Amino acid sequence: MRGLICAGGEATRLGELTRVTNKHLLPVGRWPMIYYPLQLLELAGIRDVLIVTGKSHAGQMIDHLGDGRLHERSSDAPLFDLDLSYKVQTEAGGIAQVVGMARNFAGGEGLVVVLGDNIFEYAQSGTLREWGKSSDRARIFVKEVSDPENFGVLVYGKDGSVEDIVEKAGAVDTRYPAPPSTDAVVGLYCYPPDVFDRVDSLERSSRGELEITDVNRSYAQEGRLDVQKLEGWWEDAGKHWQHFA
Repeated sequence: MRGLICAGGEATRLGELTRVTNKHLLPVGRWPMIYYPLQLLELAGIRDVLIVTGKSHAGQMIDHLGDGRLHERSSDAPLFDLDLSYKVQTEAGGIAQVVGMARNFAGGEGLVVVLGDNIFEYAQSGTLREWGKSSDRARIFVKEVSDPENFGVLVYGKDGSVEDIVEKAGAVDTRYPAPPSTDAVVGLYCYPPDVFDRVDSLERSSRGELEITDVNRSYAQEGRLDVQKLEGWWEDAGKHWQHFA
């Protein structure tokens, strides 16, 4: 397996906080936000990681993380022992566009994709390692949410199988005026090597992006999508938390 962290975009949801820095370097708890997806991938046994970041503050990201071998400040205690590569996303074009940028990096191996602003209570290490042993199917993780209109959510058939995935029902995907379920797809995905051909065949959505939901839907329609219930809590740290806003 190889890992991809999507750390691009313009971070407009965080307003003034990201004028002078990449949002993924903002502090969350005792760490910069980007440390959490790095830790998740390392715990899953993944050492080769590509970070795709936006052009505005790409230098800050590289200066901070370097080659991926980080130690705690004023200490020899290791934080990470990774082999990091970088690419720059020159304009926001969607998560699927970022995945497409990892074609050469993946080198025919399975790819674990993490959104750089998603934080998970547990690293899902066992599930990721198990998937990596025979990565010929796609796998996504879902969590029940109270505001499904803000996410891509699953559409279940009568037999309980996943028939479709709807991105922001009524806004981006107008086939559904309201979300058909409350099971939201979170920012952790596992893809076999043929994901890049699927990205190449995508058309931009109504908001001008290549949607990762369309990639996931294509696997569901082929019966090659596994859905895993997420262990523990999950937080989208790329927005102001309501109780602080």
